[in-house]
Amino acid sequence: MTETRPFVPWDMMNDFMIDVFEAYGVPREDAAICADVLLESDRRGIESHGANRFKPIYLDRIKNGTLKPVTEIEILKETPTTCVMDAHDGMGMVASYRMMEKLIDKAKTYGMAGGAICNSTHYGIAGYWTTMAEKAGMIGISGTNARPSVAPTFGVEPMMGTNPLTWTIPTDEEFPFNFDCATSTIQNGKIEFYERMGKPTPPGLVVSRSGETMTDSGKILKDMRAGQAALLPLGGLGEATGGYKGYGFTTIVEIMSAALTGGPFMKELSGKDENGNNRMYHLGHFFFVINPEFFMGLDTFKKTAGDICRGLRNSEVAAGEERIYTAGEKEYEAWCFRKDKGVPVGESIQKELVQLRDELSLDYHFPFED
Repeated sequence: MTETRPFVPWDMMNDFMIDVFEAYGVPREDAAICADVLLESDRRGIESHGANRFKPIYLDRIKNGTLKPVTEIEILKETPTTCVMDAHDGMGMVASYRMMEKLIDKAKTYGMAGGAICNSTHYGIAGYWTTMAEKAGMIGISGTNARPSVAPTFGVEPMMGTNPLTWTIPTDEEFPFNFDCATSTIQNGKIEFYERMGKPTPPGLVVSRSGETMTDSGKILKDMRAGQAALLPLGGLGEATGGYKGYGFTTIVEIMSAALTGGPFMKELSGKDENGNNRMYHLGHFFFVINPEFFMGLDTFKKTAGDICRGLRNSEVAAGEERIYTAGEKEYEAWCFRKDKGVPVGESIQKELVQLRDELSLDYHFPFED
């Protein structure tokens, strides 16, 4: 694994993010949660949801009024095994953290628990929440809807979000089985990352209103904001390559995220009103926790899950390929490579960090400035 970009130490980036969030009005305890969620994405090598999104998705939205820095959580309904929260347009990461704490405690007692959050905002990588369950020896499941960017099969209009459906499953290995991805062929954050790096988006992932594939990352982002381009569901265009399957999964997440809370969905999540002005996103998230101890026991579960993963990795490798991976393994390798180095930051992120530091008069000197 090679990396030519400079690194910022984890502790420095964590402290900096907390200080900046706090300067933007986020309570320090909440800021620590938000910073950890963002950095966990970078630890796993999922750069589309890490430092790349610190300013544009969180700070800029706090500044433009579509994200409240103080999260006022309201419990709308609760039973021994379920919970429904209203995040009141606060930090989605903070509300999700409190939800998972609650569900893990419930699952310890009752074996299973499920919850949903309405009127929320971007909650970072879904795998953070499912990993909270895994660290407690349980199975975590989560999904969220998002601003419309994905077209249904045979369609070209953006109707649903990238809508991740994520599972983290304990194993007896050094890392869990962690399946964390969008139900679209690509997510918005990845295209934003390509645009920042000056790279094209691979063909076959985005469709224009005229039904043609698009690769210009900057134009894709511009056209998507104007509703003139859409991402494709997993499987791609049409039915021949299984696009209807991804479309179905995307729809499941949309229904679960909205219907469990009675919240808004699809075009209502655009972040714009009928006049094109900014408005709150009102996203919905759902979470489930399953405790293997209530089945055949955690040790049995972890060994079986590990045996399955090892069996897959040890199966015959295709010609020209080096090896087979299971979900979560590449993220674990990224962490092993980066843990003693820090967060790799490209030029655009470097400029944002320096700009934020200078605007807020914070006392930081980044390694890339030497």
